[in-house]
Amino acid sequence: MKIHIVLVHPEIPHNTGAIGRLCVGLDAKLHLIRPLGFSLDEAALKRSGLDYWEHVDVTVHKNWESFLKTEEPEQMLFASTRGKRDVYESVMRDGIYLVFGNETSGLPDDIYDTYKDQLIQIPMPGKHARSINLANAASIVAYEAYRRIRR
Repeated sequence: MKIHIVLVHPEIPHNTGAIGRLCVGLDAKLHLIRPLGFSLDEAALKRSGLDYWEHVDVTVHKNWESFLKTEEPEQMLFASTRGKRDVYESVMRDGIYLVFGNETSGLPDDIYDTYKDQLIQIPMPGKHARSINLANAASIVAYEAYRRIRR
């Protein structure tokens, strides 16, 4: 069983570190799409990932196109507040790539246009929040994928 978590242009090292730790716990692969808003050897990244960072299976891709060419993903879902379909109603298969945009602007516009039918959202019944922390969102979606795939 394999889950892939893809971060497109992540900006905050703490979130990437926490998601790396999540990947170790799930035996998931982490993909980082440049540009990154931090250096991979920043202390904040490693502090958030604690002593797990050395165990993260991570690949850094120079851009979205090189990611697609290298990985050739068969199934991708894009978590976004713009998604119309609920994460809990989505089909998820082994080998899925779960894609997340960055903390301040989300995914690039061309991704929203190209993959509009693959956008999913996390339910937000609260009245005053427009989104949740990236690391929390990745955890929710990744564990839902894990729950579905392991059946």
